[in-house]
Amino acid sequence: MSFEDFKTKESVVIVYTGEGKGKTSAGLGLLVRALGNRWKVAFIQFIKYWGVSEHVMLRDIAPLFKDDLYFYKGGKGFYKAGDLSDNNITEEDHKKAAKVTYDEALKAVSEGNFELVICDEINNAVHDGLITVKQLGQLIDARAKNTSICLTGRNFPEELLSKADIVTNMTKVKHHFDDKYLANKGIDY
Repeated sequence: MSFEDFKTKESVVIVYTGEGKGKTSAGLGLLVRALGNRWKVAFIQFIKYWGVSEHVMLRDIAPLFKDDLYFYKGGKGFYKAGDLSDNNITEEDHKKAAKVTYDEALKAVSEGNFELVICDEINNAVHDGLITVKQLGQLIDARAKNTSICLTGRNFPEELLSKADIVTNMTKVKHHFDDKYLANKGIDY
């Protein structure tokens, strides 16, 4: 088989999922590659609202890329049904923040202004019931024909696998968290 036998796609759906480390990092690597190709990129982050290293990096590089890089930080932190990570943040607060972030992502994928939209931690938001599997499917279906989309986070819904073009399952072999070590800034967040 030669390269002449292959076709190209105008855009793709990429999923980084699994229990292992590296899903957000892979999404950020994709962001770097796309910006290096002079693409317009939107990085829309669900869940994480506290200061993580990628926020600093995105804030610092945003002036270099002007309108080619859009960053939206949504969410109210880690959420698990019945086990809120911050007692001051209600379930309703989490759901409202996820809805606003989802609407931001839907706008970014459907308008055709970006060649790549990364929805970081969206799979977690779906798994935790902050947004529905149906909404995630609608987001994928709503993307403009020239817009690739990257969906990160644990527990990508199996029923949507057929909508994805590239799926990577990050498999944990070993992580120091299992030995009761906290995450390291600059490595884990």
